[in-house]
Amino acid sequence: MTQEQGEPGADIRVRRKQRTNPTPKAGRNLPAAIVVGLGMLFFVLGGLLFLPLGFVLIVTAFGVFGVWEVFRALEASGTRVPIVPVMIGTAAMPVSSYFGGVESLLFAMMLSSVAALLWRSLDGAAGSARSIFAGVFTLAWIPFMISFAVLPLHTVAGETPVGLWPDGLIPPGAWQIATLLLLVVANDTFGYLVGASIGKHPMAPKISPKKSWEGFAGSIAGATLVGVLAAVYVLDEPWWFGAALAAGMVAAATAGDLSESMVKRELGIKDMSSILPGHGGVMDRLDSIVFASPAAFILYSLFAGA
Repeated sequence: MTQEQGEPGADIRVRRKQRTNPTPKAGRNLPAAIVVGLGMLFFVLGGLLFLPLGFVLIVTAFGVFGVWEVFRALEASGTRVPIVPVMIGTAAMPVSSYFGGVESLLFAMMLSSVAALLWRSLDGAAGSARSIFAGVFTLAWIPFMISFAVLPLHTVAGETPVGLWPDGLIPPGAWQIATLLLLVVANDTFGYLVGASIGKHPMAPKISPKKSWEGFAGSIAGATLVGVLAAVYVLDEPWWFGAALAAGMVAAATAGDLSESMVKRELGIKDMSSILPGHGGVMDRLDSIVFASPAAFILYSLFAGA
């Protein structure tokens, strides 16, 4: 028994600490998470709807920070990523997507992978295979996948604006990306609220013990509501498209979340970093978006306007 437990009124002091602790059982500092999350959302949406190249640069910055976190985590575990070509590729892919479309993105990914291979080969054979694999994996996981969030903004060569949208008209691609972001936020928010309140059945206890089936159901319900409203009032699509889009986004975002949790568990870390109060690292926020972005791009390409 500790001294505090043996003192009169110790139980009262413990309960008072629990009441004043802003971190709930789900492991987040909720007030900080809300403030930081809303700030990032408004910042990103502001760039997307008013200054498209600014949005591209924001995506690039998030990608760079995410890659840096993964680089540090892998280095701490003994895997050296060829960071120079990986960082150059990270900065090039979103910009290539914006100005050149899918073909430019694929070319940038291929060129970055070859550069990582050649760069690491100059350091000798010891550990090179593991290092090259880690570099290509990082390129594919973060900058390549997140660049799909930029592709809907690409129009025709020579018409992609550098400044404001021409004539102040926001194109459909920007609204598609805005809907993607809102659905990812809805997935995280409703999943967290329901899971923290009534979550009892773990979805993947060996990977992410705090993620529950109840929270997943909350994500589906909340994202479906947001998706249907966005489809009808923002995208000018039928309601069923919003429901299908929401289901796809929740599935992709959950897969991204579990994938990052698996990587962190393999590396023996809780968060990629602590740069974002209440959230952890940048990758702890990007984990859902990197998987949801290509899924949304495919769904929009297949069904939008059908």
